[in-house]
Amino acid sequence: MKKLLFALSISCGISTMAQEAKPDAAATDTVKAWSIQGQNTLMLNQAAFSNWVGGGANNVGWLAGVNYNLTYEKGKDLWENIIILGYGQNNTKGIGTRKTQDVINLSTNYGREFAKSWYLSGGIGLQTQFAGGYEDGNNPDAKKISNFMAPGYLNVGVGVTYRPDDNLTVTLRPANARVTFVLDEDLQTAGTYGLKNNGDSSLFQFGFLGTAIYKIKIMENINLTNTASVFSNYLDKPDHLVLGYSGILNMKINKFISTNITLDLMYDHNQIQKTQLKQTLGVGFAYNIDNGKKRSDKKENQSWLK
Repeated sequence: MKKLLFALSISCGISTMAQEAKPDAAATDTVKAWSIQGQNTLMLNQAAFSNWVGGGANNVGWLAGVNYNLTYEKGKDLWENIIILGYGQNNTKGIGTRKTQDVINLSTNYGREFAKSWYLSGGIGLQTQFAGGYEDGNNPDAKKISNFMAPGYLNVGVGVTYRPDDNLTVTLRPANARVTFVLDEDLQTAGTYGLKNNGDSSLFQFGFLGTAIYKIKIMENINLTNTASVFSNYLDKPDHLVLGYSGILNMKINKFISTNITLDLMYDHNQIQKTQLKQTLGVGFAYNIDNGKKRSDKKENQSWLK
């Protein structure tokens, strides 16, 4: 898994650098159909103690991830693709190795413009994780509570997308199918992730899905990306909303070193009837990519900011 993430990160970076090395075939065209924004990161942390009266345990940790946004804009067409992969571990003396980050988030959304900055759209999204999760701080000797595609969430829907600028995208889908997969047989018991019966491997829901991405440039080399979502199931207890928020604060030190602070909040009564929170802080190596000038970069297409 470490090798997979590292290889994907390197290959994405090399591929994009190769594209950047090529001369622009249409120098007179200031708008490219495709643009790529991405970040490849490898965060490291370590602590060592020797005769330290205050106490402490030697530990070392790492976190690797890729975050890409590939967008096609031409004429009335808008096609946005998002790839978010992340995995991290920490090894503490006397405790062993524990998972600290584990996420797979893939989505694609196509829209056809019908009014300025408004698109009729349809898309697919998949969310899951790479490896198993356990109670007691991901202790592999404890009870297993999650795994790859257990749960896995597949969303397929149609609606409208509002995208006045690269910094804001809002998608509203009044018709959205949400399938929860639980493909680990050990977790296929009634009530787990909303499953109706023992042995079920999936749960079908149909309802409303709203998502929003808002990017803020706080100051030079400091950016905050906010992502929020809400889902309501028409078929059963529509007032039991599934809510999610993710914030990533990126502070770039130089071209290859940056600091990332992340905050994730979630509430899903089918998982646990409590608010879930996850926060990470890392300093390490990062290679950012921003290739391609898009139509929405033009001043005349940014009237919402005036």
